[in-house]
Amino acid sequence: MSQAGYRCGFAAVVGRPNVGKSTLINALLRRKISIVSPKPQTTRHRILGILTDETAQIVLVDTPGLHSGGARAMNRHMNRAALASLEDSDVNVFVVEALRWTEEDQRVLDRLIERGTPILLIINKVDKVTPKERLLPFIEMLSQKAQFVEVVPTSATRRINLDQLPELIARHLPESPPHFPADQVTDRSLEFQAAEIVREKLTLRLRQELPYGLTVLIERMAEEDGRLVVNAVIWVERTGQKAIVIGQGGEQLKEVGRAARIEMSRLFGRPVHLELWVKVKENWSDSEAALRQLGYE
Repeated sequence: MSQAGYRCGFAAVVGRPNVGKSTLINALLRRKISIVSPKPQTTRHRILGILTDETAQIVLVDTPGLHSGGARAMNRHMNRAALASLEDSDVNVFVVEALRWTEEDQRVLDRLIERGTPILLIINKVDKVTPKERLLPFIEMLSQKAQFVEVVPTSATRRINLDQLPELIARHLPESPPHFPADQVTDRSLEFQAAEIVREKLTLRLRQELPYGLTVLIERMAEEDGRLVVNAVIWVERTGQKAIVIGQGGEQLKEVGRAARIEMSRLFGRPVHLELWVKVKENWSDSEAALRQLGYE
């Protein structure tokens, strides 16, 4: 894969929260590397998804949604992680939601225009638009806002127009040998993936603001007797939150553990024994020091 004309580079997938960036990357890779939920700001880290074929290696950079209004240290961390991804990208994949344009979308686009890197516009969730004729004026309106190198209406969940995307992205990458082995799909460790799976299951089960006040840290992961043993701590910000996560008679935590264990077993290809604990670290999401201790770069 080092022949002349081979392309390799970074494509940052950016946009405001909840437009489907992680779902899009998972769909392109045909493998889940980023957790997803209906709640905005589920993605907190910069995660690489590596798509390799005979002509190109596309390093897709999943980023937290760029957003305003969050004054806590966690919000600042997520915005920093998203903006840092733009520094190294060869092309920016700007994802918006069909028929919805907000001030946050405009702020993201302004940042991308400042960078001067080619921008590929993805209009996601087009499967939800009825009648389809409503799409054309929206596409025309967006096309006036910047010199996009491509404009592609898509649905990540229904795989509409997804098959053409890798080739369109690769056109804007430099000629280069691959950066990663052909069989590598992400830069993230098994520990990271396990922690994110637990956090996803919590986010899907818990209501309102609690998912934003919890994080998960893997304390131990080891092979024992043909199975993977995972010990994880769920950190919350207040004592009252601990009781909610555990649930009456421990039922909530049991269900989260069951769902996470099933997904880990499937993803890692072996039986998993998962043990969960819930601990309190007061206001961890508003402390830069606590964020570093809990694995937020």
